[in-house]
Amino acid sequence: MNILGLSNFLETYLVIAALLFGLGIYGILQRRSLIGMLISSELILSAASLNFMAFNRFLAPDPTVGQIFTLFIMGIAAAEAAIALSIIIAVYRNYKSIDTTDLVELKG
Repeated sequence: MNILGLSNFLETYLVIAALLFGLGIYGILQRRSLIGMLISSELILSAASLNFMAFNRFLAPDPTVGQIFTLFIMGIAAAEAAIALSIIIAVYRNYKSIDTTDLVELKG
């Protein structure tokens, strides 16, 4: 149990996940660099994982379902990070910048 005694309520986890999701959306919309956008998308995936684990703990009859979903999300996040970083490196080699405002030449 934590200091406030809120660790045994589903709502606590859902509020924290909503905050993570909101920070992730805010980061994607406000960041100008591709690295900041990548970190923000990882926050969104963390919020989804936290929701799965919270619902798994409080509502699921089978305790492994949420954990399996979270493992899949972790795998997707790792693959997304690897692919996104390789794309960012390729963009940097061509344009010498990872700022999204400098990449206007990519418009098709």
